[in-house]
Amino acid sequence: MSITDAVDPGVPPSGNGCVECLSGAGPGWWFHLRRCAQCGHIGCCDSSPSQHARAHFATSGHRYMASFEPGEDWFWDFADDVQVYGPSLAPPHHHPTDQPTPGPAGAVPADWIQHLND
Repeated sequence: MSITDAVDPGVPPSGNGCVECLSGAGPGWWFHLRRCAQCGHIGCCDSSPSQHARAHFATSGHRYMASFEPGEDWFWDFADDVQVYGPSLAPPHHHPTDQPTPGPAGAVPADWIQHLND
């Protein structure tokens, strides 16, 4: 299957932050955000404590995620663990620029670097 067969460019992102972290799953904060290119689900990256974007792939089979960070326009294929090229997705293309990284504001521990995954 090619990326163009598995992506829905018209689906907007599910929100401005990791769906699961904001709902109370895990420690409730993320390092960077990823957007499912098929359904728009926003999850946290593999460096984040909970790795919700990868968990979304594992449960949904949606293999292509796009960065949801300002200034980044790349895609990741979770099935093959490689960077791939994909189409432009529906806006917004990143979380709000006033949202801190890591985020969300007020939920990130002072020693957050110690909690990142390699």
